[in-house]
Amino acid sequence: MTLQLPKFRDGMSIGIMGGTFDPIHLGHLVIAEEVRHQFKLDKVIFVPTGYPPHKKASNVTHPEHRYLMTVLATINNPHFVVSRVEIDNAKGFTYTIDTVRFFHNYFQGKAKIYFITGADAIMEILTWKDYAELFSICYFIAATRPGYSLNNLNKTIGSVCPQALERIQVLEIPAMQISSTLIRQRVADGKPIKYLTPDSVADYIMKNGLYRRREV
Repeated sequence: MTLQLPKFRDGMSIGIMGGTFDPIHLGHLVIAEEVRHQFKLDKVIFVPTGYPPHKKASNVTHPEHRYLMTVLATINNPHFVVSRVEIDNAKGFTYTIDTVRFFHNYFQGKAKIYFITGADAIMEILTWKDYAELFSICYFIAATRPGYSLNNLNKTIGSVCPQALERIQVLEIPAMQISSTLIRQRVADGKPIKYLTPDSVADYIMKNGLYRRREV
């Protein structure tokens, strides 16, 4: 199942929301919709990772499951699209720079691209592959909960790459104590996950037996 990427036109603004989505949950959707509204984005493209370099492959659910759950969670929002670019093209680990380059080229370098990530991740962006090039071809939106301090942003990033600060925007999102880790643990413990993730995703998890604790 492949969803059509938005066709190019001048002046487009596109959000890219990468993530493991293992599984996708309501917190992801709230962030994407809030960013879309605040920055007047034409589309938000969800990009499930193939096998992220910071996680062991054995600890990550198969990409096809994660892709299909992301499709189920986003299919009713006409502003959301799901891309298989990392899943289909992955020959090992997948990196943000490769994904951003793909969309930069796809939109002929003329669309304004925003990469949506969490505030914690943005604090470690200087460890990302080819981070300087990333800052030259896209903007970053650091989603954070109200009250989260980013006092170290200038100190951590500005001292090494001052021009990067002009490419980072911080957006507070209503606090939601939901995480993929929490959902996986609740499933393993036999606890309900209703209202933590869309019903279609919860049904998919149960139907396919994902995240259940395996007997030793």
